[in-house]
Amino acid sequence: MTRYSLARAGLLAAALALCAPLQAAEAGWTSLFNGRDLSGWTTWISMQPTSPNMKAPTSIRGLDKDPRKVFSVVDGMLRVSGEEWGAISTVGEYENFHLKLEFKWGSKKWAPRLDLPRDSGLLYYAVGPEGAESGHWMRSHEAQIQEGDTGDYHSLDGVTVDAHVGDANEGDWKFYRYEPSLPLRTGLRARILKMGNPEKPLGEWNTLEVIADGKTLVHIVNGVEVLRAENPRQNVAGKMLPHTRGKFSLQSEGAETFYRNIQVRPL
Repeated sequence: MTRYSLARAGLLAAALALCAPLQAAEAGWTSLFNGRDLSGWTTWISMQPTSPNMKAPTSIRGLDKDPRKVFSVVDGMLRVSGEEWGAISTVGEYENFHLKLEFKWGSKKWAPRLDLPRDSGLLYYAVGPEGAESGHWMRSHEAQIQEGDTGDYHSLDGVTVDAHVGDANEGDWKFYRYEPSLPLRTGLRARILKMGNPEKPLGEWNTLEVIADGKTLVHIVNGVEVLRAENPRQNVAGKMLPHTRGKFSLQSEGAETFYRNIQVRPL
């Protein structure tokens, strides 16, 4: 082997060593993102709404049409630019799972949320048509990813849960506040504010986990359980049926966000 070949082989080995952690999952886990490309994912771009309150988009690009590269891979990370609204979703569907991922905020923010907290979100049990919720996202449960609010619960397109909550109205929105000692309320289609705030400062990596066994939904932020809900269900032809299987989606909602180590394991 020539000196040039040896040098080239050394560089290749070093490159493969750097890439290996991005491709491998922990024992018992399956990696959903390979760190190289968007294999196993589809994109939906709905462009920007006219107001920050999740109003209908001004236009629709559609499925796997992303000319501005809202979703891309940068240095082994999944980058969500936030410039246009939409989501990147797994091709596969999952049930009875433990999902975990790491995220951190980038520096860029976009109208109409320039003066609002950075926002994204993890959607799970995502089903049905793209854009069912406000033209942007599928029917799903959401583990909120937002500055100061990561771990909150959102109901998208009318999915329903039960939880131990109290009232916590803010403006025109109907919010609830999670507190395990409070009475159980049923049929909640709203935002539920999580308990505590274990988030790390801007620019640091946070870990978000969701455990869903078909009966209970648990949100965990940086190792701390912040919310628990029960009995996930959806309205199908006028009947409330269990809602316990679907895709995972990551939202683009006006803020640059980076993701890595997106992994899932069955329960």
